[in-house]
Amino acid sequence: MENFNKRLLYILESNDLSASQFAKKIGVQRSSVSHVLSGRNKPSLDFLIKISDSFENISIDWLVKGILNNDSIHSNNVSSLLKSDRSESPVNHKSKKNIKEIILFYEDNSFKVFQN
Repeated sequence: MENFNKRLLYILESNDLSASQFAKKIGVQRSSVSHVLSGRNKPSLDFLIKISDSFENISIDWLVKGILNNDSIHSNNVSSLLKSDRSESPVNHKSKKNIKEIILFYEDNSFKVFQN
């Protein structure tokens, strides 16, 4: 679950969301997010679905296993990967971080680099 927590923190940071804002966006109580982040509770399937539904480019496969869908990767537009639809977010995005590079490592020890 440690890796899930890292991915969840990545979502919060890359979207400039506090845990409270994130909870509101996905429609759960703030305590649910706190308990998952602290490791007290494991995320429920409903929790994962709410995240995936609220952030259009985040799949349950990535949330749970860190697996990216190859169909969603475009070498000339990696910055859209894992970004949410921010049109409804009241957050100030002046400090938004952009993805510079994504490296995929395959089981056969080969890799592919996507740069923005």
